[in-house]
Amino acid sequence: MIRFEAVSKIYENQSLSIDHVSFEIAQGEFVVFVGHSGAGKTTLAKLLLAEERPTEGVITFESIDINTLKNRDLTNYRRRIGVVFQDFRLLPNKTAFENIAFAMEAVGKSDEDITTDVPHVLELVDLKSKMFHFPHQMSGGEKQRLAIARAIITQPEVVIADEPTGNLDPTNAREVIQILKKINELGTTVLLTTHNRDIVDGLGKRVITLERGAIIRDEQNGKYSL
Repeated sequence: MIRFEAVSKIYENQSLSIDHVSFEIAQGEFVVFVGHSGAGKTTLAKLLLAEERPTEGVITFESIDINTLKNRDLTNYRRRIGVVFQDFRLLPNKTAFENIAFAMEAVGKSDEDITTDVPHVLELVDLKSKMFHFPHQMSGGEKQRLAIARAIITQPEVVIADEPTGNLDPTNAREVIQILKKINELGTTVLLTTHNRDIVDGLGKRVITLERGAIIRDEQNGKYSL
């Protein structure tokens, strides 16, 4: 499904972020990326979203070289990937319902679809009772679960969760990870970046470890080892 072939990324200041990285991710996998700050985890996500272009190498999504896509095709491609950020990036003046509805409107969904689908996805992340709450009325864990609901409402094939538990206490962190596991069990490919050793060791999923932009370890049922 996703393939990086000898991908390197060198920025204009000549700093090397990714160094000849190669890996494949199958549809429906749950893969955890670990590494110290600056190891290249966020750059990998940006490369997959084609927000950055590789200096060398090829990135394919279902055999499509994503860096050959024109603007319209690139927009359609990005809609196939949902992104969950550490800082939530919710719209503060919109309710939980409206935050998700806004994401659906952006891809042309009908009012009927919005009315039907938003309550369903909020129930999936255990937030149906908070449907008409604003972000400032919600806890950190609830905000992150809302961010996940927004990321999956358009049924993306891949979800990138970039340090989604970084600002959460252990209880809320576990809840967020359980939701990501549930999404994965429903068939969505999940790519998770995290510094949380307990989460990585408890998941028992494939772990790709990055150091100075290179992959130093790629293990099934991997552990946090840095």
